Amino acid sequence: MKSVIGIAVGLCWGTLIALLNSRITRNAIARGTTSAVMTGNFIRTVVDVAALAVVFLLRKVLPFSFEATMISTAVALGLLTLFFAFRMSKAMGAKTAEAGKTAPEASCQGGDEPGHAVLSDPADPEDQGEKNL
Repeated sequence: MKSVIGIAVGLCWGTLIALLNSRITRNAIARGTTSAVMTGNFIRTVVDVAALAVVFLLRKVLPFSFEATMISTAVALGLLTLFFAFRMSKAMGAKTAEAGKTAPEASCQGGDEPGHAVLSDPADPEDQGEKNL
């Protein structure tokens, strides 16, 4: 019975943290800059580690199975983060389709070095598009 309670608590805790991560991601994407998205990803990672650390640090205090709680928290974090990410991408795709916008056509030619490619937008004559991958 302690394992079942531990699993339920872990799933609830993981769900709350996944909702927080979803909110962080949504805010980062709304800002529309690469640095905001990268910062959002870093913050999400810190939040995930903190959520698991809370379970770990409370292992002696929890009146139910620590292992079940830790595993179910990690499972909920992983699965629900994927679920919310797909849900957000579908919503963003629907908004883009409604507005009649399409992603710019981009061509990719291999660079001189491994891991180096030249990305360019043929519609933009000023686009140099050189990126290190």
